[in-house]
Amino acid sequence: MAADFAPEAVDVVVVGAGPAGMSAATRAARAGLKTVLIDEQDAVGGQIYRAIGRADARRKEILGPDYAAGAAIADAFAASGARHLTNATVWQVTRERGVNYLKDGKIGSFDAQRVILASGALERPFPIPGWTLPGVLTAGAAQILLKSAGEVPAAPPVLAGCGPLLYLLGWQYVRAGVPIRALVDTTRHEDRWRAKRHMLSALRAWPFLSKGLQLIRTLRDAGVPIFEAADDLRVEARVGADRVERAAALHFTTQGKAHRLEADVILLHQGVVPNTQFTQALRAAHRWDDAQLCFTPQLDAWGELDVPGIFVAGDGAGIGGAQAAALQGTLAGLAVAAQLGALPAAARDAEAAAHRRALAGVMRIRPFLDSLYRPRDVNRIPRDETIVCRCEEVTAGELRKFVGLGCVGPNQAKSFGRCGMGPCQGRMCGLTVTEVIADARRVSPAEVGYYRIRPPIKPLTLGELAGE
Repeated sequence: MAADFAPEAVDVVVVGAGPAGMSAATRAARAGLKTVLIDEQDAVGGQIYRAIGRADARRKEILGPDYAAGAAIADAFAASGARHLTNATVWQVTRERGVNYLKDGKIGSFDAQRVILASGALERPFPIPGWTLPGVLTAGAAQILLKSAGEVPAAPPVLAGCGPLLYLLGWQYVRAGVPIRALVDTTRHEDRWRAKRHMLSALRAWPFLSKGLQLIRTLRDAGVPIFEAADDLRVEARVGADRVERAAALHFTTQGKAHRLEADVILLHQGVVPNTQFTQALRAAHRWDDAQLCFTPQLDAWGELDVPGIFVAGDGAGIGGAQAAALQGTLAGLAVAAQLGALPAAARDAEAAAHRRALAGVMRIRPFLDSLYRPRDVNRIPRDETIVCRCEEVTAGELRKFVGLGCVGPNQAKSFGRCGMGPCQGRMCGLTVTEVIADARRVSPAEVGYYRIRPPIKPLTLGELAGE
């Protein structure tokens, strides 16, 4: 490699500028370590606190106090002395702690003593008939538009699925004066009974329950129709004057009764899952989490992978929410500072004790939420006619045929039908492919496994790579 392109040596590289990444970088920099926070957005915040630095009072009021709380984390990072590399896409992290990124069309590299991955979460796929039509978005995507640009649907949307984000987005739309056609919840009575096993722990996290009840109360007071125990969801297509199909209505049933809600915008959501693209590419050990129905990396008490010197903090380690992510980021920063000799182990442990107590407190609600909003099998493992891989237009039925021909996992599915080989590299379909194959083979998702992720993690042109 030419001298001009020699990797820059630093103590710590943090990937991702959400609450976990900001907190990790802040603590590492405060310990005197040469710290770089790298992120593909133009400002800190990640998804949960997106555009927090430029949000005015009105937008903070609409998005609520939990969003506004991100300003304190962002301010602490700004004062920490850590370097912030913006608009930079990390496309490879090596087991030797090399971090390669693309910025302004040019390749750059860091040679880090420690790496903290804070890549956050992805929305779980919600593959129902019609989910690929124009006008059908995820609730998370709609919330990004609201946070970053104040954009809201021009026509009353239908919100459908399950999970806290669905109700939070509805609450935010009400506060923004956006009419909502309806909220269609797939949560059933048996889900509530299952969640009651964790009610005692949830009651110890009463502020979280109170927030949830307030969201629902606001929606009901605003007159938003709420349909519960929805089943058989599908989006009806309409062919416009330009001959392009687009969303026309959401069909579903509740208690055996069929419903059809006309809507040009349909927002789907059934929870979020860890973004494990980097940890999978590192060949780190993962396990199948049956409570959250996803793969999670195996970590020690400080967030370190079985790949020495590389840590994970935040929702990339398992879904816990913004407060948990910030605390996990601080713990990872403490661990890195101690490993690199910038902080005595005793001081690390003393400071960490309060953060661990706080983390245990905010995680008490998790078993309740995971049980209550566990996505239904039929909404995760779709019928034959439903597209699973949006990039290559592979259906669930085709995947099942592949299994009949001897396909045993997602990696073979690529060879059988290019499933997962499109621009998203399996982000949108990975978990669905795993579960469809597991269901067809009648084995556990753990046995089927996940895609073998390879760099570049994000798209990179040959010209950009050759420029190095």
